Amino acid sequence: MTLLFPEEALELVEAQKPDIVLMDLRMPRLGGVEATHALHERHPDLPVVVLTTYADDSVVAALSAGAAGYLTKDADREDIRPALEAAVAGQAVLDASVQAALLEVARQGVVARPATLPDGLTDREAEVLTLIASGLSNHEIAERLYVAEATGRRHVNRIFAETGSRDRAQAAVYAHRHRLDTSAEPEGDGRG
Repeated sequence: MTLLFPEEALELVEAQKPDIVLMDLRMPRLGGVEATHALHERHPDLPVVVLTTYADDSVVAALSAGAAGYLTKDADREDIRPALEAAVAGQAVLDASVQAALLEVARQGVVARPATLPDGLTDREAEVLTLIASGLSNHEIAERLYVAEATGRRHVNRIFAETGSRDRAQAAVYAHRHRLDTSAEPEGDGRG
């Protein structure tokens, strides 16, 4: 197994055409979620399985970016190989701690969103729009998505263009009108 920076992994996928990619999330430069999103956009049939230390809110970000599965580094070889084979066969792969994290997210109503997105918005753009409507700054959005602040800013600017919004307030109204403002709450929302 060769360890690569995400940019190198993107280039290698283009050259080698692998059956699957095993992706870490916490990497320098281009983050794993961002790399997963880029791979999914360029190669939608290529399964990406995340292997990372934490089963936290990065689960939703990675799955939203197109990951076919999510394993924690507690998994051993006997867990990883069948998970990779299952992902190649088109099955979703989530270890038990990840399933528990997703259940908690669902209980909080974080994944409620219309089945079809308006104006050709991608899932990632809908996620960012939800965070804008929740009042998060570009910096907070980038932290929540585990991407660079410049990437978060690009997402926000692209959303402004696609929704015809001049500013965050108009984007929030757009999100509300299209029921995209109910998917996330900013941290410290007073729920305890």
